[in-house]
Amino acid sequence: MKLAQAIKKGFTLIELLVVIGILAILLAITLIAINPAKQFQQANDTKRTSDVNAILNAVGQYAADNNGDLPPGVAADGVAREINGAATPATTTGVAFCQALVPEYIASMPVDPTLNNGTAITEAGCAAVGYDTNYTISSSATNNRVTVHADGQIAGSIDVTR
Repeated sequence: MKLAQAIKKGFTLIELLVVIGILAILLAITLIAINPAKQFQQANDTKRTSDVNAILNAVGQYAADNNGDLPPGVAADGVAREINGAATPATTTGVAFCQALVPEYIASMPVDPTLNNGTAITEAGCAAVGYDTNYTISSSATNNRVTVHADGQIAGSIDVTR
């Protein structure tokens, strides 16, 4: 006479814990390799580079249409000035040339991705006092070259000169 043995199907608790442990290790390695914070910083730096180029292109177009004159407030003295909504078109620390460029030379004034959720300043916003782009502009006193600058998170200094 044979003894009836029940055949149990399934995984033991130890096997399940081992699989869960392996998956946790793989997930941790993947997160370290991907590093989402660094990815966001790189994306922000890419946007800053694009914004700096767009602003410089708009300034170049403005100068081409105005006999080589730069937008109001951009003096050829080599001093870096913030592109912001200063009370006057030019102050010792800021330049408000948004109205001179938007929308004819650029659709909207780009801002740093960490400011205002990265929302660019439209034509209506250019009239407001107090906006900030977190970018600077300077023009060389010796060779008429214009530089737009942004502070990058990974790249460090992002400068474009023409």
